[in-house]
Amino acid sequence: MLSRPHGNKLVKRILLGEKRREVTEKASEYSKISVDNEILKDVRNIARGIFSPLEGFMSKLELETVVDEMHLPSGAVWTIPIILDVEKEKADTIEIGEHVLLVDEMGNYSALLFVEDKFSFDKEKISKNVFGTVDKSHPGVYEMLNKKDYFIGGKIDLIDDSREPFPEFNLDTRETRVLFREKGWNTVVAFQTRNPIHRAHEYIQRCALEVVDGLFINPLMGRKKSGDFKDEVILETYKKMMNDFYPKDRVVMSILPTRMHYAGPREAIHHAIMRKNFGCTHFVVGRDHAGVGKFYGTFDAQRMFDRFPDLGIEPLKFEHSFYCKKCASIATVKTCGHSDSDRVKPSGTVIREMISKKECPPGEIMREEIAEILTSFDNPFVE
Repeated sequence: MLSRPHGNKLVKRILLGEKRREVTEKASEYSKISVDNEILKDVRNIARGIFSPLEGFMSKLELETVVDEMHLPSGAVWTIPIILDVEKEKADTIEIGEHVLLVDEMGNYSALLFVEDKFSFDKEKISKNVFGTVDKSHPGVYEMLNKKDYFIGGKIDLIDDSREPFPEFNLDTRETRVLFREKGWNTVVAFQTRNPIHRAHEYIQRCALEVVDGLFINPLMGRKKSGDFKDEVILETYKKMMNDFYPKDRVVMSILPTRMHYAGPREAIHHAIMRKNFGCTHFVVGRDHAGVGKFYGTFDAQRMFDRFPDLGIEPLKFEHSFYCKKCASIATVKTCGHSDSDRVKPSGTVIREMISKKECPPGEIMREEIAEILTSFDNPFVE
């Protein structure tokens, strides 16, 4: 049986037809807040049920309970702040109880926000509790401390429900549930990725498929840094795996447009909740999931799930996998008894360097068919 929506409520807040027309016709009457692409992704994830049970940006009470207790006031587990920050000057012009238009960076209407709260909050406290540090070298802390000084809370209704740039791989929570049921799956494991597939990830995915009905490949599509693989490149490698190597009736793929917060253990729970809302019953959690640098322990993210046994989605906890020369196969420390010198571990840096030179990584690290896709792009990397 597919998982129940988090908080037992699958949110849908999308304006359609006449209601959408009414809002756009009255657009000139509303105050407007300009939001960047990352906030816009939050808006869409709220509206499409991916952030269920959230129906909008957090109020002060919601933020307090999430920061302090990792729960919403309703009691539902929630670990990451979903907040809309504004300048004090903008906050002063907005009244609780009014509707505000959220517009994208081009001025297009994105969503209607009903203002239920406006407040300031201790950003250092958020950073300390959520990220475990106030060190500005942590990218999540840096972003949090640089947020504007006021926050607006309230429910949103999405106006722009566009699915670009990959509409065929951008399903919402209702669509994935229909898809899983059509395939007859009762158990589904979600695999999160931000990179082209290599042998180690393939091994984990195949292991997961041994214990569930279906595999849901769910690439994270958020803000990237220079040198990262482009989104379309990642998708092409997975399309190849699905078409030529995986059983076609047991694997599906859809993207998840959202940012990385690098909140380690807390973010691992957040990632699981989103996949629970898609209908998944299991979620692959690797070592140092959602970590960055040396800020979190190797197993902190996996251990965090022990604090929430009733989360409603089962973590599948995996070690890093590698190619063992003596085993002559992909393995982990749980299945291989050989020394580190016999193990060839996948290195993102080495893979990127080889691909940039149009060289194919060794077959033990990446399938030749996948490497050929990567080298076929003039420039597979974000500039």
